[in-house]
This record gives sequence, C-alpha cells and structure tokens, in this order.
Amino acid sequence: MRPRTVLLIVLVGVLAVGSASLSAGAASHGHAAEQVPVQSSADTEPPDPPGDPLGWENGYWYNESIDVTPDDGLNESELDAVVARSMARVESVRGIEFNGTVPVEVISRAAFSDNRSVSDTNTSTANRIHQNVKWEAMFSIGEDENALSSFRSTQTATIGGYYSPGDDRIVIVSENATTPKMDEVTLSQELFHALQDQKLEISFNRSTREGLNAANGIIEGDGNLVDQIYQTNCGDDWNCVTPSSDDSSGGGDTSDINYGIYLTQYQPYNDGPAFVQQIRSEGGWEAVNDVYDNPPTSTEQVIHPEKYPDEGPVNITFTDSSSDEWSVPDLGNGSVDYARFGQAGLSAMFLRPAVASQYSDVPVLRPEQIFTDRRTLNYGLDVTNGWGNDRLYPYATNESAETNETGYVWQIEWDTVDDAGAFADAYVELLEYYGAESVPENESTYRVSDDEPFGDAFYVGHDGQTVTIVNGPTVADLSEIRAGVAPANETDPDETTESDETNTDTDETTESDETAGPDGATTDTGDGFGPGFSVAVALLAVLASAAVAVRRHT
Repeated sequence: MRPRTVLLIVLVGVLAVGSASLSAGAASHGHAAEQVPVQSSADTEPPDPPGDPLGWENGYWYNESIDVTPDDGLNESELDAVVARSMARVESVRGIEFNGTVPVEVISRAAFSDNRSVSDTNTSTANRIHQNVKWEAMFSIGEDENALSSFRSTQTATIGGYYSPGDDRIVIVSENATTPKMDEVTLSQELFHALQDQKLEISFNRSTREGLNAANGIIEGDGNLVDQIYQTNCGDDWNCVTPSSDDSSGGGDTSDINYGIYLTQYQPYNDGPAFVQQIRSEGGWEAVNDVYDNPPTSTEQVIHPEKYPDEGPVNITFTDSSSDEWSVPDLGNGSVDYARFGQAGLSAMFLRPAVASQYSDVPVLRPEQIFTDRRTLNYGLDVTNGWGNDRLYPYATNESAETNETGYVWQIEWDTVDDAGAFADAYVELLEYYGAESVPENESTYRVSDDEPFGDAFYVGHDGQTVTIVNGPTVADLSEIRAGVAPANETDPDETTESDETNTDTDETTESDETAGPDGATTDTGDGFGPGFSVAVALLAVLASAAVAVRRHT
C-alpha cells in the first residue's frame, strides 16, 4: 500500500446511453467558467499558463501528449502525469475547476477482499439477520447463504476503487499494487467524484438501498455522462492511456458475482447518464448542478426522467401485527428497521434469472424487454412501472441467529389497482419459477420445498393499490408474522390487516445496512458516494452477447 499525492478512483464499464459532445459548460452554482485556452494537438509540451485555468492541472493541459507505457503498468511518475492530465480533461468536459489534489492508495484485490472480510465480522447479529432476510426476499441469496459474504464477493469482483469523502482520499483496487494497469477513461469518473465532493452538494438521505440508488442517479449519472464524453474525445481528438482489455485494472472473478445484489446496485450507472443528459439538454450543466440541491427521491424518477421532480414516493403506513414470538430486529442507533428497494430493486429481482443464466432462463419477462438498446438494461419493466413506494420489514425469533429461520412483511404501494395486480401476478409467476406451488387449503398462499434455495411459505395479498408479501418458514408461521394473512380458503381474509395501518414513517432516519461501505456492513460512509464499480470485461461481454442472443429470440 503506497500513499500518493494524486486524486484517483477507478470505475469501469458503465453501459453506454449514446455519445455526447465535449462541452466546457458552466462552472458550479453560478460561477462563470474560465475559458480553456486552445492548444495545438501537435504541441506536445505547451507552456504553462499563468494562474490555474480550466483544462490545466499540475503542469499538464487537457490535450497535452505524455510519454507513458501503460502495458507494463504505471510507475509513480507516469501515474502522476496521467492523473494530472485526466484532471485537466475532466475540468474541460464539465466546466468546473478542481480545488486541489487528494491522496490515493493503491491496494491489491486480495487485500481489498481481506479488508471486507474483517468488516463482516464487526457487524451486529441484528444487522446480519436484516441483511440475510432482505437479500433472500430479493431472491439473491438462498437459505444457506450469507448476504454479507455475497456482498463482499460481488464487490471484490466488480470494484476498481472508491472515493472516501470522509477521509478525503481515494483507494485504487488493482491486480498489481506496485505498478497498476488502468484505463484513463475509467480514471476520469472517479476524478470527477472528487470534483463533485469539492464543488457540489453530495449529502443525501441514504437510509435505504432505494434512497442510496436514487441519490446515485445524479452522482453516478453525472459521473458516467462525463465518462462517456471523455471517452468520445479519446476516440476523436485526444491520445488516451488505454491498456489492453485483458490486463486492465478492473475486475475480479465474475463467477463470484451475485447478480441480484449486483443488478440492484447497478441501476444508477445504467439509467443515470440518460437522466442527467436530458436535464443537460434542457438547461445545460448549470441545470445539472441544480439537481444536487434537489436530488431524485426515487429510482423511478431516474428510470423515468419525466417523473422528476414532481412524482415522489407515496407515504406508507405500517402496523406490526405479529405474535410475541416474532419481532423486527432492532438495528440500534436510531436506524430504520426496514429495507426499501424501489423500482430499481424490484426490476433487478425480475432481471436476475435472465442475467445469471446468461439468458437461457427468462421467466416472467419477454426477452425483448430486457434491454432498451444493445448495452442498456431495462429497469422500466411493465411489471414494475407504477411503483409508488415499498417497505420490507424482516422478522426473526430468538432462535433465528442460529437457525436462519426468518420471515418478512413486504408492503408495496402502486399508482393504480391495475399496476398492483400486474405486479402480484408477475411475482407469483416468479415464485413458481423458483419452485413454488399453490397451497390449496389457504388463499393466495404458496410453498417452496425446503429442498430448494428459497424453501419457505409465501402469502401474496392484493388489496386495491397495495400488494403485501408475507414470508415465513411454514404456512402456519405466516399468520404469526402477519395476523390474518393466508386465511383458510373457506373464509374471507381480514381486509383490515392490510389496509387499516396507523403508524406513518417518513423514511428520514438512517438504516445501518444502507449507509454501508463497500462490504454492506454497518459502516458510515459519510456524505460520499457508492462504491466505484469496475465491471469486469467478461461481464460486459456477457451483457453484450446477451443482447445479441435476446434479439435472436425475438
């Protein structure tokens, strides 16, 4: 591990939403952007300017040639040169001046994994149960798996680095920590994250996965749009440092990726650039800057930019009606005790089987629904459009820590009765894909055999615009976790248990698992960013080839 006095984080492989042209744009929050002097591309060493104009940093112009050999890794002086020029290029694209440089550490992927493993052991039992329940509910981990371990393996395989605003530093994850190989284009995005921290407001409510993804719609959307503009210029006007695809810094073993976790986190990188580009096309970079003061309140707004900023999540009321044996784990420290996944998470739940099977299995969805274009996943699915809000409350007994026998109540609100019905039908079809069979003795009740990864009982209730999913180890446990559900078929369910809710929660406190660092454990990330994904080349190849395969099936 070597400290450096440069600013760096690697974020690789976001799916493209189309090319954009280079624009210096306006500087942050009303300050006029200083014009970048135009230098001849033939002038490999133009003179240093007076002062510190846009497009020049630490002795390098944005279009200056530098003498480096990326294929054998970057030594310290080469890395400093690449970072300085990349900073200048980020300034020229985004029209915002860096305040200064930030320390960076380079660590090996093995060391990164070891650090995450240590963090796993430092979480509370309540949080461990909470994590297991919520990711099992998403059909991401089975009964015999550990969510934190799956989270760690996914992060280790896909992360290239991260920026920590609390520490004001960057950590690069590289296969070689001494002479790291990296792509300058991927470097540009994490440089921009540091610029965001210096010049733009990035403190958001990150209390749930949905809140984190919604905030990342502007943070990662802006960063990836800058990345795309940067990449376009590399192909046209700039000489860029780009090592061969088989030895760049990004990516671990793709077999370690949990696609449910990955796809849920990936949505802001997928949809954020188009969200930001639409705002930019209407009002320029200054309008994009303004979004930081009024960030998206849901992933639905990022998936459907026309809903921003007016259509936010609806309020949800919830009353615990469980028996004394079952309770919601207390995460402590004022943390909210529920999870919230939003349209992004619900769509990831339906997309997971297709991506994980490399598109040999496509339950519920039609193949042509999976992509919006060749390399952009479709999170605006028919079965999740019309999302209004959701909360998932984990339930456990005193023995759950040892037995991993848990349950949950997942309340999902929809814009219309038809939206709710469409989701409920699609969810039942997804349950059947995972082995569920209807329980004849009980209404709207299903059972997955204990031999299967998601072996449990499920109740799927549809009451107006509300869908309520209740999960438990057995059919008998369902009504213990949520009174009145899974009624016998000869009786009517007690409708008041699903609609007569009294306690209103405004989603404003902090859920410890969702303010987590790269390992998903109870870690405060301050006011910063999500992990810097370095999507492995092999994974991108899977996505790209899958799009071709999908087209062949349509």
